[in-house]
Amino acid sequence: MSSQSIIQSIYTDGACTGNPGPGGWGVVVYFNNGSVHEMGDAAPHTTNNKMEMQAAIAALKYFHASGQSQPITLYTDSEYLINCVTKWVKGWKKKGWKKADGNPVQNQDLLEVLDKLNNRQISWQHVRGHAGNVGNERCDAIARSFATGKMPSLQELSSTNAHKTLPTESELNVAKVSEDKAHSRIINKVKSETITSASDITVMEPPTAQTAAAIDTTTPGIRIEQLRNLVETLRIADEIAEKGYLITSSELADLMDVHASAVTSRGDQWRWRNWIVSRVRREGNQILWELERGDRVGGEEE
Repeated sequence: MSSQSIIQSIYTDGACTGNPGPGGWGVVVYFNNGSVHEMGDAAPHTTNNKMEMQAAIAALKYFHASGQSQPITLYTDSEYLINCVTKWVKGWKKKGWKKADGNPVQNQDLLEVLDKLNNRQISWQHVRGHAGNVGNERCDAIARSFATGKMPSLQELSSTNAHKTLPTESELNVAKVSEDKAHSRIINKVKSETITSASDITVMEPPTAQTAAAIDTTTPGIRIEQLRNLVETLRIADEIAEKGYLITSSELADLMDVHASAVTSRGDQWRWRNWIVSRVRREGNQILWELERGDRVGGEEE
């Protein structure tokens, strides 16, 4: 990660209507250059504690995917979550995931994931909820939107807009080479035998609106070349969908030009550009996804 885009702090929050009932979670990542990355998702039937944990899991996965070595502070208004991760989990593991009264620990599956993701780089900090803290209030708004069935507008930071400063000509050339290599990797993966054929449905999206805005600051020649690369990306997505290939989260992230955590945090099915992206199954440590043209679902191809 560049020194210009270091994660400084992350805010997480969960919400649930009914508890149990429909729920949602939200994450806001703050960088040292003022950039912001937001994530969130919904669950049809869950609890508030589960959503608090899911938010923290998504935040820690994003942090680890960044490869950053500098420590961060993770803020949450859930004292229960902090106590689980920093105090109680050690004793629960020693007792075979049993509480002091002998009853099983709730949400063991989520706690095991959190325990694996947690390390000394993470400083857990409690923040009082609904007290005017900007990060906490924003996370709460995202979580509650998802919990009530709404789709909030999220700020997403892709690798192509990691900082707000305009790129130099040499940086643009480096980015162009990297982009070409990424497309080449995807094409090779599609053609290789490692990609499994299946009948499930998956959809993919192109670069974000922020990326499009960044294109406008470049010369016409560069913009045309970037458009050619975009068309090639969309063609690859079409081929993947047409032939029923399954691709991993990292391959899908390469295609969309986002972090892998931005793929896995979106849920089991969502829309990207002209495609519907669906989670098919897990094989080992990999999640396999399928793409299907959204404008062809439910009818014959033209």
